[in-house]
Amino acid sequence: MMVTNPTVDLIAQCAEIPSFTTYEERLIPFIEQIASGVPGAKSTRVVENNIVIKVPGNPAKPTIAITAHLDKINHFGLDWAEKLPVSVTAEKIIGQLDDSVGVGLCLSLLQQTSRGDFPTMLFLFSEMEEGNGLKYHPEWLRGGGKGVHSGLGAERISEYLLQNNLVPDQVITIDTTPLFKGEPGLAIYTDHWEKNGLTPPPDLISATETVYQRFMEIDPELLKYNNTNDYLAYGLKLNQDPTHPITSIALEPAIFPYHQPGEEVFQGDIVRLEKCLVGYLGK
Repeated sequence: MMVTNPTVDLIAQCAEIPSFTTYEERLIPFIEQIASGVPGAKSTRVVENNIVIKVPGNPAKPTIAITAHLDKINHFGLDWAEKLPVSVTAEKIIGQLDDSVGVGLCLSLLQQTSRGDFPTMLFLFSEMEEGNGLKYHPEWLRGGGKGVHSGLGAERISEYLLQNNLVPDQVITIDTTPLFKGEPGLAIYTDHWEKNGLTPPPDLISATETVYQRFMEIDPELLKYNNTNDYLAYGLKLNQDPTHPITSIALEPAIFPYHQPGEEVFQGDIVRLEKCLVGYLGK
């Protein structure tokens, strides 16, 4: 496997680690290793298998959190290998990429914080985003999946941020989308209140629209859509104070097949999404 793009390399390394739902701690040492080489980065493990990394930045800019979920769907049963299969071609990455893509991109941005005019950054890595294990094979989950539910990690991280006065101004979740059905593409989700039950105050709608328009200026080909991922939990849990709207959006490159072995993501989409995020953070 020959990799020349450092972000693709990070994604591939994440994809090799069998951090299945309820076994997310297997990926945390790799994240902490990367964070240890970033000036000013402070890592904190939050409750079970969640981690928050804070990096100081330009105090004149809004604090921004970038998020990804650690857990992968287990398609391999109880007897999995120490490393999961990953391959990289000239066009694609192939492996368990939901959400290795998000974690790898977060780590790449983490490494770039010292090289650009970035704001103060939070990197949020959550457990238990996927619900497939609970639905189909709870016996493969630690403890039979008792006491956990989809979105639990984002909820726990949100509680930690609220309790420790670390709530960011904006949250950007990176995951993968099946929307493009085998073709390349990037989707942006913004209207979390359509799916999480929040009644959005006008200030939250306005602030979210401003963030959306800024991303569309950077990349006019983004496809606006809506789907479920951790951005729903962050949007709901962090908006407890209607006078302080916390925007929550998601950016997702195409993935195919979806929630199956051997997921494929286009390298071009990774490059495009990273350019989009760097352009936004460095504005």
